[in-house]
Amino acid sequence: MDLERLGAMHQSRLSFMRTLLRRIMLERWQIDTPRFELCDQGYGTVIYEINTHQGLFSFVIFSDYLSAEERNDRVIASKWDLTMALVEGRVEEPYLEFLRQNVPLQEAGRVDSRVFVLSRANRSARNFDYVVDQLAQGKQPDVNRIVKVGYLYRTTAVYGSGKLGMADWDKVSSRYPDFARPFAAEMFACLMLRSFSLLQVEHIARQRNPEQFTAMHPDIKRYFGIGNSTGLGMAPYLINHPMLINRWVEMRELALGLVRSLGHINDEVRRRFEQLLARCARHMEETHTEDEWQTENNQRVIKDIAVLREQAGELLTDWNHLLAWSEQHCSLQGQELLVSVMLELYPQLVDGLEEYYCAEEFLDLDPLMPLQQLKEVIEQRYDWALNIDFSKQGARDIFWYRSEEKMEPRLGQCELDSGREKQMALGVGYAVYKCYGQLCQYIKEHPEHTTARFMVARPKLRGIVRRIQSMNRCVYGDIQANLLARDILPMHLLRCKLSFFGVSKFDPRSRLWVRNTMFQGAPLLEDIGKSYNDDWFMPLAPTQGGND
Repeated sequence: MDLERLGAMHQSRLSFMRTLLRRIMLERWQIDTPRFELCDQGYGTVIYEINTHQGLFSFVIFSDYLSAEERNDRVIASKWDLTMALVEGRVEEPYLEFLRQNVPLQEAGRVDSRVFVLSRANRSARNFDYVVDQLAQGKQPDVNRIVKVGYLYRTTAVYGSGKLGMADWDKVSSRYPDFARPFAAEMFACLMLRSFSLLQVEHIARQRNPEQFTAMHPDIKRYFGIGNSTGLGMAPYLINHPMLINRWVEMRELALGLVRSLGHINDEVRRRFEQLLARCARHMEETHTEDEWQTENNQRVIKDIAVLREQAGELLTDWNHLLAWSEQHCSLQGQELLVSVMLELYPQLVDGLEEYYCAEEFLDLDPLMPLQQLKEVIEQRYDWALNIDFSKQGARDIFWYRSEEKMEPRLGQCELDSGREKQMALGVGYAVYKCYGQLCQYIKEHPEHTTARFMVARPKLRGIVRRIQSMNRCVYGDIQANLLARDILPMHLLRCKLSFFGVSKFDPRSRLWVRNTMFQGAPLLEDIGKSYNDDWFMPLAPTQGGND
């Protein structure tokens, strides 16, 4: 649970995009477009209907003209090229009108509990018009150009779980098994956006030049993903849902444990391992970023892969030996990439764990716990917090708050910004440190008391004591870092959560937000019903012309 290690994680077989696609392909969801009303320029309304084994859903898209002056990828934007909603059931005309009045407004609108997900996206300035022009001229897009920006649209927000009037998680998880896994509905909305982006560029190109138009090659289509811009809005989730994060990490570690103990190594596994390492190296080489820090990380991972490939012949007789060797010779990102590759080799051991990613989140206070036991819990489980010197300069320079305008998390500097009194309770380490100090003082006076008596005397500590006692039942969950430190890198928090989503191509734009690519290399909707081998880990650019 070290923050830097969490920030070094990569996508894996258990990432939410992979598990969602496996369900769609295995169950053969039927996805049609009963309503397709786009003008020659691609503006209008499209409704997809999704028939699953469990129910009927609709994905509604509103495509509107957006001038260059209005285009803004930040959360403060008020207009977008596309706005979308994933909806329960079939959308009839009256309800469509209700959605049309509210979905394009996003936060300024209001939807109802039939809506699971609300999202918006903007066209890629570097790719969208170029791809339309190429297809209209009967040509395929240049793959070398797509490598630099692997999407036609990027989403700037994906909202769910009760926000803006939508169905909350309890409703979705209890009534709709198709989307009962964490973030399944949100990931599905992004998958449908990707499908529409490919549909829209072909539609516009066909209308522009019907005689010369050519459809995009399927391999090039699959290489297009969806761009995503992720900022601080994602970071507090990891701190505010410790039991869920515990479960996510626990399942990943359990998968690794199964591979380490039961993963038989034969010639086929060695051959596949070599193939995957080579793929990862090329994927990293095809990852473009202007960020110097990320570029250095990518180059180091490429070097790590090279030494792993050199050592595999000697060490690949036991996974424990190779893991131990990597911890001595590879960077954190190289070590975590090795874990993802190992999970990729054994789907029969790993894939079933995707059913256990949910967790009941209830932080419960144990009033009868003796204070000496509470003290021991803190000393054992939160030794990392007690070892932080919070009196050191810079140790408490940052506070987290929620902006009044957009209700989005922000970082403030204690010396420069006002509003510290309204800060979010994300400094878990400091809260534990203060609690421990007051607890030790109280125990000196009342060593025989229980937690209940301590809570009566120190009611403001109830929240952190509840967390300490509840998390003592977990193995993971609490991120071991001082999130109030001046040099904190929120990027690690973002990347950790995004790795569980399954994104790739990390491109930091600052220490506070990152661009990435979703569903690159994933199957297309037209692939549903065909044979599926679930092999789009670390996708590679197809050869020019679309032949993989």
